[in-house]
Amino acid sequence: MAGYLTTHVLDTARGRPAAGLSLTLSLIDAGVHHLIAQAVTNHDGRTNTPILPEKSFKPGQYELVFHAGRYLRSNGLVTDDILFLDDIPIRFGLDQNAHYHVPLLLSPFGYSTYRGS
Repeated sequence: MAGYLTTHVLDTARGRPAAGLSLTLSLIDAGVHHLIAQAVTNHDGRTNTPILPEKSFKPGQYELVFHAGRYLRSNGLVTDDILFLDDIPIRFGLDQNAHYHVPLLLSPFGYSTYRGS
């Protein structure tokens, strides 16, 4: 089995999955970001397929960017011109053939992430 990456976004301000949140995944090679995937979360706050499927997996440094500002604005959670949280980059390494899961717990003024299962 090759490795793969999934994600899940929960809106902790409203106590529900964050549906409709855009995200991007890049592989970082020698300091250069190579965009490899774009997705939008579904009704359950997950992507419909792994954001990094087994066929595309390779060890390396990755950056998952959650475009939270657009989501927070479109759901009426923030109205300011300048947001405290806008794009949230999470940088991490993948080094083995395993299931990696990077969830995001999101509110307008804070977030949390961890390596899930």
